[in-house]
Amino acid sequence: MSKKLHTRLLLGIAATALAWSFSINGFAASFDAEATQALAKKQGCFKCHAIDKTKKGPSYKKLAAKYKGKEAEGVTKMNKNLTESPIVKLEDGSEEEHKKPDFTPEQRKDVIDWILSM
Repeated sequence: MSKKLHTRLLLGIAATALAWSFSINGFAASFDAEATQALAKKQGCFKCHAIDKTKKGPSYKKLAAKYKGKEAEGVTKMNKNLTESPIVKLEDGSEEEHKKPDFTPEQRKDVIDWILSM
């Protein structure tokens, strides 16, 4: 990847993260929480995560607390996990490839917003 393309990609991700952070920090949420939760379940996210309990991965409430006040960082990190399938460290200290769900970009945004809203 060229340096110019890499820079443009990073700027685009940063702009998206900033826009999402504004939606979390005071603007009305544009997602249906119940439908978004059902979508996450359908895509298998609840195999490793739960809303308020630690499973193989952190709970969604733990993620929201981790990124409270740092929503742009949370958006960037979760977006990466949901699009690139990076190696992630699990709660037990082991590592594995994060599963990449089949979300549209809008669904991915809704799921991230939903998590950060907890």
